[in-house]
Amino acid sequence: MALADWRKKIDAIDRDLVRLLNERARCVAEIGKIKRQGGLPIEASGREEKVFENVRSANQGPLDNEELRRVFERIVEEGKGLQRRLAEPEGADGS
Repeated sequence: MALADWRKKIDAIDRDLVRLLNERARCVAEIGKIKRQGGLPIEASGREEKVFENVRSANQGPLDNEELRRVFERIVEEGKGLQRRLAEPEGADGS
């Protein structure tokens, strides 16, 4: 495959990643609603490690486990931020 073909393939994969990340974020938002209704904290003890273990068990390379962990640490942090933002009362952000 030529360079341009590889780049087109990456562009298509990136679009898939965006779709999947937004699907994951919708799930995170729903979990946030359940936590709010139940008076539960945003951070669940041990949950992040379970996420990372799930990623490690699915990993077949070429990224190593630490590289993937760094990617998923960011994804998890953004999810917690989304839950925090959604938990704020209407207008709390100054709008």
